[in-house]
Amino acid sequence: MAIPIPIIDAALKIIEKVIPDKEAREKAKLELLKEENRSTLEEVKTDLSAIVAEANSSDKWTSRARPSFLYLMYFCILLCFFGAIVGIWFPTHVETAAYNLQNLLLAIPESLWWLFGAGYLGYTGGRTFDKWKQTKVGK
Repeated sequence: MAIPIPIIDAALKIIEKVIPDKEAREKAKLELLKEENRSTLEEVKTDLSAIVAEANSSDKWTSRARPSFLYLMYFCILLCFFGAIVGIWFPTHVETAAYNLQNLLLAIPESLWWLFGAGYLGYTGGRTFDKWKQTKVGK
């Protein structure tokens, strides 16, 4: 677990006041910052190992979970529009179709809309970054 920044700031101030020798003080500060970097690096490695293990999983449900959720949301949205469009063939019920579309879209929980938005932006942002990185490298 990474050391919180306020603790590091406090430790640096304590080192500043406790150690009179300038060289020893700078050495102590450097060691503290190195330890912070080590702990942050270990935390990042742990997070990445979990992501890589999930992506490399042979289980199709695990490795395709994020895109599958996006497809499910696409399906729900299309189903809502299809339900509303069916009402168009019955002109006397257009107002009802619009009302039904609104109700169908509102039936999807708000947390799923937020998850869909975050997943969609994350997925497209990641793809854009990958393409930009490949272009920059010259592939």
